[in-house]
Amino acid sequence: MMAQGVLPYQYEEASRATGMTALAGIPVYLDLLYALAFGASVSRWLTVRKESQGWTDLEVVVSLVLLNLAGGDCVDDLRTLEGDEGFCKVLDMAKLAGMGRQERRALKRRWRKEKRRTVPSPSSAFRYLEAFHDPSQETLRQVGRAFIPRPNAHLLGLRMVNRDWIAGIQRRSPQSFATLDMDATLCKTYKESALYGYKGDVCYQPLNVYWAEQEVVLHTEFRDGNVPAGYEQTRVLEEALAALPEGVETVRVRTDTQGYEHSFLRYMELAKNGRFGRIEFAVGSDVTAEFKKAVAQIPESAWTCLLREVGGRKIPTGQEWAEVCFAPNAMGYTKKGNYRYLAIRERLYQPQLPGMETQQLLPFPTMTMGGCGYKLFGLVTNMDWEGGELVWWHRQRCGKSEEAHSVMKTDLAGGQFPSGLFGVNAAWWWIMILAFNVNVAMKRLVLGGSWATKRMKAIRYALVHIPGQVIHKARQWWIRLAEGHPALELLVGARRQILGWMCPSPG
Repeated sequence: MMAQGVLPYQYEEASRATGMTALAGIPVYLDLLYALAFGASVSRWLTVRKESQGWTDLEVVVSLVLLNLAGGDCVDDLRTLEGDEGFCKVLDMAKLAGMGRQERRALKRRWRKEKRRTVPSPSSAFRYLEAFHDPSQETLRQVGRAFIPRPNAHLLGLRMVNRDWIAGIQRRSPQSFATLDMDATLCKTYKESALYGYKGDVCYQPLNVYWAEQEVVLHTEFRDGNVPAGYEQTRVLEEALAALPEGVETVRVRTDTQGYEHSFLRYMELAKNGRFGRIEFAVGSDVTAEFKKAVAQIPESAWTCLLREVGGRKIPTGQEWAEVCFAPNAMGYTKKGNYRYLAIRERLYQPQLPGMETQQLLPFPTMTMGGCGYKLFGLVTNMDWEGGELVWWHRQRCGKSEEAHSVMKTDLAGGQFPSGLFGVNAAWWWIMILAFNVNVAMKRLVLGGSWATKRMKAIRYALVHIPGQVIHKARQWWIRLAEGHPALELLVGARRQILGWMCPSPG
């Protein structure tokens, strides 16, 4: 036999079915989907395949969600899932769980020939995703103008599935408070139909609304790269507020300078949302020439050192904050909507070379005060918190919500897009968001403890990518792990936690 490599071993194909899987932890996610009625939600809201033969909506969506969780980042990676024999056995079993005889027969009748696959082929998945694209919306585009295609009924269906899923999380971990972080993220792409973003790259720029207390993406709107983050953001906030489940009573909003739009601020301040009334906010403000003039009037004695708490001690950060007496012209016509402004400054210690004063290319606003150069940032709010506390609360937005963007684009499949069609990519993004929120439920509700803060890489290593053997005998299913494998206790504990939701305690 010809050697295959340097070391003395050979690869070969098994001569018979073994039931081996490299994804022995994925079935726990199927337990979670079943317990939180994911299938019922998909069947209610998605009708792409309702009257068709072949794959159902649930089969396609679950396959793509599991593809994200397993580490796939393109439609073609469905081939790898199909090649995992043990995974396919468990998925086939899970599809029939809870079905009566008539339902099973109806599912079988969807196929004219014998069904040989467990997950859709890449071509089938592409055809499915194309149903989310509306060609008529493309005719409305105008060169050089921001445009957001109106989502068709199928895309709206994915939005409703996400809403149902978050409501399921809320029922098991109720939160009466919702801190919403609104932020857009740039997703670079090489699709010819994509447009240039503000950083000069061809990209898409989805606008996301992150619910900090539940650590889920409450709402998202897929957008072209040339659409400014603040474009129609009031409507996006309204849609996000409508997605908040029962039990939420109070809402606060945080954004960067994308939110510094006076109609957006007035919407929150003047209680225009009937359900939540006045919404408190902290928004990054533009550092305009008028703002700098107001900052220049602040006496040195009014600046307060910004402290950071480390190990129970408060230490200086090198930054200072102060209240600013400032009312922009755009808001001066009314007594309502005159908000509180804060300035944050940080000393620039690098000396400036002679003759370079007018050639600064720094990526942040600067200002000279008392002969010293400073970085300068602004914050506008309708809250009465102490200034330092408010600054740190606003900056918490950069911790989790921006980490969520990294997870979407690197840990899950949000960094690559399958098509040049806008609606196809929007559906792909929404399904990735579903996978993100499914994993949040697994970490926070099922695993708990230190698992709640772990990234997808750690989850896959310890929970998902576990070798095992799937065995079906005596009408029982078994997933056998290697003796002494540390994941066994974790997997069994997770399943028992989920089972507890389905079996109410006596009395």
